[in-house]
Amino acid sequence: MITVNCFAHLKEQLGQDRITLEYKELTVQQLLQVLQEKYEVKTETILVAVNEEYAFPEDKITEYDTVALIPPVSGG
Repeated sequence: MITVNCFAHLKEQLGQDRITLEYKELTVQQLLQVLQEKYEVKTETILVAVNEEYAFPEDKITEYDTVALIPPVSGG
């Protein structure tokens, strides 16, 4: 299982700060696709961090990784 940590409005939208997906391995792109299909999350502007580093769409995620969804941040 892959555990995904959610922050800001994603946490509110999903109603929880952490979701668990029944996969042993996914790419970042596949993860975003699952989030769109299963949770109806708009993923166009979401960044994904794997083990505290920003990840690229082709990067692999395993069940042992720490995954975080980072929504766009604004401020000033």
